[in-house]
Amino acid sequence: MTGKTRPRISDDDRSPSVSLYAQERTAVKVEATTLDDAMHIKHVLWVCAGLGAIGLAAFGAWIATLPPAEAAAAAPAIPGREVEATLAGLKPPKRQRPLVAIIGINDATETTDYLMPAGILRRAGVADVALLATEPGPVRLYPALTVEPQATIAEFDAQHPEGADYVIVPAMSRDDDQAALRWIRSQAARGSTILGVCAGAKVVAAAGLLDGRRATTHWYYLEEMLEISPTTTYVPDRRIVIDGSVATTTGITASMPMMLTLIEAIAGRSRAESVARGLGVSEWGARHVSRTFRLTRPFALTVLANRGRFWTHEELGIAISPGIDDISLALVADAWSRTYRSRAIAFAPTDAAIETRNGIRVIPDRSATSWPEARLLPAIGERAPATALDDTLHGIERRYGTRTAAVVAMQLEHPWRQAPR
Repeated sequence: MTGKTRPRISDDDRSPSVSLYAQERTAVKVEATTLDDAMHIKHVLWVCAGLGAIGLAAFGAWIATLPPAEAAAAAPAIPGREVEATLAGLKPPKRQRPLVAIIGINDATETTDYLMPAGILRRAGVADVALLATEPGPVRLYPALTVEPQATIAEFDAQHPEGADYVIVPAMSRDDDQAALRWIRSQAARGSTILGVCAGAKVVAAAGLLDGRRATTHWYYLEEMLEISPTTTYVPDRRIVIDGSVATTTGITASMPMMLTLIEAIAGRSRAESVARGLGVSEWGARHVSRTFRLTRPFALTVLANRGRFWTHEELGIAISPGIDDISLALVADAWSRTYRSRAIAFAPTDAAIETRNGIRVIPDRSATSWPEARLLPAIGERAPATALDDTLHGIERRYGTRTAAVVAMQLEHPWRQAPR
């Protein structure tokens, strides 16, 4: 039987009922697809909402575990024998007039840790001080300011092959900068006394110089330091800890008592007292209450709230000019840049580096002859640095509230009024 080819029927030739049926089937498929998509979206939204709820619950549970702000307490006295041992451990190891090297990495070194030791020691006139960087070019400090170092570590080594008497190690944005670690180890091997300021203790630990020693550091980075160097013994209630040829300090503002103690070890009590008066400090030393500096519920909530108000964040101008006090500048710029609501901007009429009172060259962030009055910070002036810091904390309190001022003081590890509980 011969097959016949079935004729192709175009859509136009189909009967109306067949065409309608096809259209209905297509409509049903589209509707089903739309419904599936809607169900999928709804499912995703429910999952996201559930995860969000779980996240909020977990966050709330974490906040609940944080302690309230600790009430202020008197720091325990330091035994006389310990004070004597500290001064003896800081005696110049090589030269009659010591050489002090302060190392920084170019992309991020802590502002006050880098500048305040140089400013204080140069004020005292008891040592030669070199501000160094691992590489050529400026050192960008955090959370504020940029400066020109005097030399690279390679240039310093060429000029002083015997090494420094003291090496000051500030907090850095990372603890594993190999150039910095190699240089710190090499200086220690040449007999230098190593001073880890604030979280600079972590860098000293990463260099292997805290193994088996007693030490301290900034309260926030204590666990990290001990993870880097598990054989290190943490010493609480001391702003300064010395073990052999290595000294460490607590948080940022501890570099002031550390430098005064170093001046006393180098040049005697009378010289240290004279410098302290100029700084606005009546006493100094290793006394500290460690338990008042920790992550608290008010601290965490204030930081989160201030970060959340991103639309209110502002840049506050600090006018800089030749001869400006670098210690006060460092403290003021550092503090205003730790509110989580503001950042200090150094400005000058040109973009040329400005030389400070103690010979530090600060590079302006902006070239400007003025700044909007509502966002212009008070002039640094002739205030003693300790007074400038207290005035700044009060200014932060007036502008952003007591809790924010307390957050700044906590970051600086500076004894100040506690935030509300």
